[in-house]
Amino acid sequence: MLGEIIAQCRAVRPLLHCITNYVTANDCANLLLACGGSPIMADDPDEAAEITAMCSGLVLNLGTPNPRKIRAMMLSGREANRLGCPVVLDPVGVGCSEMRRNAGRQLLAQVRFAAIRGNAGEIAALAGGAALHRGVDNDAEQAPAASARENALYLARESGAVVIVTGDTDIVTDGRAVYRVHNGHPMMRTVTGTGCQLSALTGAYVAASPDRPLTAALAAVCAMGLCGEIAHARLSPGEGNASYRGYIIDAIFHLTPENLERGARYEAEQ
Repeated sequence: MLGEIIAQCRAVRPLLHCITNYVTANDCANLLLACGGSPIMADDPDEAAEITAMCSGLVLNLGTPNPRKIRAMMLSGREANRLGCPVVLDPVGVGCSEMRRNAGRQLLAQVRFAAIRGNAGEIAALAGGAALHRGVDNDAEQAPAASARENALYLARESGAVVIVTGDTDIVTDGRAVYRVHNGHPMMRTVTGTGCQLSALTGAYVAASPDRPLTAALAAVCAMGLCGEIAHARLSPGEGNASYRGYIIDAIFHLTPENLERGARYEAEQ
């Protein structure tokens, strides 16, 4: 099932418009090339919607926001909706500032999303919780009283999107089915942007299989976690997070449908 998503992405080679952040833009672009997609990144409002119209999917990332970029996101999101192109939201640090909170609210009100990917605190903030934040890498311990699962289900039902919550155990839900994913490695936390890369990968898989957003999102989460495991096993003594960062992208490049089917560790709630 999940392997079919990889094969479809490599066959379709979707062009993804990513309005992302300058911290992780290069890694997201290279990861998209590695998985079989193709990136284009345009964040000026004067061309953003026009670029979106050329693409198979759109990824919106709230890292390093500014009013111009947020306006570009709104224009691109509405254009993607008009054309029926799937849109993925990565609400980086959405609870950190009033600008980000307002942007998250506006995006949810004006754009229909195929998938939303964030950590527990980010998803809680979008779901209406008052998360405590120390930065964009807040974890489940900083989320409000409602569980990550409850917040994900609520947000999925309210938005109509597949919601991905990343953490020690990842959650993927469309508001009905709930999957828990156990792939990944703790060292992934030492590489800036693995979450942004997962959002880009989700965009590629959903764009290539728009009729199966839940399966595509699940495949992306399993693939990213599995490639984190593969990359860690490749490290030699003396190598650290800089090498690990490159090995993750290498692992995505070499990942086959068969390897994903064998290595994916997930369970569906009964």
